[in-house]
Amino acid sequence: MARGGGQGLARVAVVVRAGAGPLWWLGTFAAGIGVLVPGITGRRIGVLAGAALFIVTAVVVAAVRRKRYTALIGLATRAGKHDVLQDRAVAVRNWRRGHRWWLVLAFLAALGSAFAVPAVGGMLLAGCGAGLRLKAAWLGRLERADGTLLWVRVDWLDGRAGRPAGKAVKGYRTTGVAAGDAAPGGARRRAAALV
Repeated sequence: MARGGGQGLARVAVVVRAGAGPLWWLGTFAAGIGVLVPGITGRRIGVLAGAALFIVTAVVVAAVRRKRYTALIGLATRAGKHDVLQDRAVAVRNWRRGHRWWLVLAFLAALGSAFAVPAVGGMLLAGCGAGLRLKAAWLGRLERADGTLLWVRVDWLDGRAGRPAGKAVKGYRTTGVAAGDAAPGGARRRAAALV
């Protein structure tokens, strides 16, 4: 809990987007290595199956729990003046630290699966990353439409792992679009052009 009765708040879109980069790059790397292995099914079947799985995974990850997010947005309240807004880099670092062993295990599993079906495991991981990026973009569109940024209490996140729509989350907090150091959707804010 922050000083003065305020809460530490992390951006919802930043937490959602935090896994997109690692999953995308680990998946792409694993798929690239997987293509070098002929596997049981052969490269052509593996790549075609992987491409289909990539698309399906990206769509499913982008769409899952949207009703929960929408319900939490409906319960959103204005952030208080004593609430402490977490930097984007801190939220991303906490998510990645909380998931680092899962990322390593997923990468190793993707590499191992190439001996059966080349590239499929890597493309599945990359699809998860793309889906998270799409979900963050969806949240960004909602933020722009409402003219607010969505925040979640840090103590409601599932430890460092960070689940911004988990059972512990009772609702979001909102601020104006100028708050914090991340743009709507969780991307880095672009520096204003010097006049």
